[in-house]
Amino acid sequence: MLLPDPRELRTLLARFADVRITLVHRHDPALQRELDDISYSLCVMTGTRELADALAAADAILAEPRRAHPAREAAVQDDITVVA
Repeated sequence: MLLPDPRELRTLLARFADVRITLVHRHDPALQRELDDISYSLCVMTGTRELADALAAADAILAEPRRAHPAREAAVQDDITVVA
């Protein structure tokens, strides 16, 4: 499974929290639609079908140490010059 970019995932989680808190204080159909869209996006990004699972998966993804992308790691290896 491809992992989402942690920055994008954090941004989406922050927007989710912001909209959800705002909805507690005022009912706004446009914000509810936005929350639904964000929830769907979280499910897609984490490969889940339920919001609770998406939030748990996002937490797990963000808790893991970031592994280098194999192609990026290979590119870095090519740039290294050994001086003897």
